[in-house]
Amino acid sequence: MPAALWRAGLLLSFLGCSACLGTDCVLVLAGQPVSLPCLYRDIFNFGNFSLEWRRDDEVVFRSVWERDTNVEEWSINSGKIPADALLTGNLSLELPAADPKEDKVHYSLFIVSGENLSTPLCTTCLRIAASFSSPLLQREEAAHKETTFLCHSSGGFPEPAVYWLIDDTEEPPQGSVRTLTALLPDSHLYNITSHLTVNISQDSSVSCIIENQLMNETLTSTSYVPRGSTVVRRASEAMWMFSTAMCVAVGLMVMAGVVYQIHLDRKSKKKEYTHQGQNRGYKRRRPNEGETEAMTIEAKETDV
Repeated sequence: MPAALWRAGLLLSFLGCSACLGTDCVLVLAGQPVSLPCLYRDIFNFGNFSLEWRRDDEVVFRSVWERDTNVEEWSINSGKIPADALLTGNLSLELPAADPKEDKVHYSLFIVSGENLSTPLCTTCLRIAASFSSPLLQREEAAHKETTFLCHSSGGFPEPAVYWLIDDTEEPPQGSVRTLTALLPDSHLYNITSHLTVNISQDSSVSCIIENQLMNETLTSTSYVPRGSTVVRRASEAMWMFSTAMCVAVGLMVMAGVVYQIHLDRKSKKKEYTHQGQNRGYKRRRPNEGETEAMTIEAKETDV
């Protein structure tokens, strides 16, 4: 009779703890460590028992205890519980990394004593999330006076909601938006590519909005052409033409200067060469001193 009352009290404790925790979900960033909470302080009252964490119906972690000693521990996903679980009552399952494939999966903790399996001591829902990159928005002119906008974002989880706004208030026409969603094979994170094709004025602004409700995250990218852009564009074109003309003119002036300088250099060298030639000829015709004296004596004798 006392044993029956003890088992009934233990069952009520299990139910009370389970009702207290409920099926609340734990939000974890993809790739980050996970701790699935479970607290039960009377676990030391058992003799020999096993703790089992199950993912849905699959056992993913088992810890065998005999006389307050952990004699065996097994896991399929590198999970573990704190080493001081019996002293603190902290039976939380610790996983090394959150995998997006396990989003919305339920984990439950059971106690196995002999052949008896308890009701779930704790049940936790696992939610995985990841932030998307800032949207990259491109604008291209299409045929028939239509404009195509391409919005791309990647690396997030779960699948987001994608919105478009024209001039911050107006929704695009029905059928003008086409959104493609793809899972990356290695990480199971999402890539989002959304196309908007619409006939709008050149001055209209267009915004692409990526909303991740689980992360409470909203990312926006806007493409717009400021008013008066036509005048600015024409002024830019005029400045470009003027700059090009100035560059051509300066280039021609530089080339003319170089040609004229080459002409002056050649003319100067020619004069210098002619002057040197004349000097050399004069020196060859000049008699030496001996010849001059002989000519002077001969002239005197002739006069006598």
